[in-house]
Amino acid sequence: MKHATLRVVGLLAAAAALPCLAQDLAMTAGKGAKVILDNDKVRVIELTVAPEGSTGLHSHGDHIVYFLTAGEAKQTTDGKTTITPRKPGEILWSGPVMHETVNGGKAETRTLIIELKSPAR
Repeated sequence: MKHATLRVVGLLAAAAALPCLAQDLAMTAGKGAKVILDNDKVRVIELTVAPEGSTGLHSHGDHIVYFLTAGEAKQTTDGKTTITPRKPGEILWSGPVMHETVNGGKAETRTLIIELKSPAR
């Protein structure tokens, strides 16, 4: 009985850890995400998403998004989806979030995501 309990606890711990491992944009977005700078202060990801392509469910701490191209972002956060048109040169700030974004437009989109490694003050 003791060994069975330990196995169950071990399986639950492993299952709980899996979402944490799968929430890095550089991993969930596949070949569309390219880390172009990574140091002790920031990580910058160049993200390219095909029409109807998805970033996969991922999380960020404090971050900035700079839109290099126009597009339509279908973003799902906490089960709620919003659709927002984006313009080239648009920039936005976001605190910590877990979400998925789908390119709802007809053309490939490109963005830069600047993730801060320590919380903003």
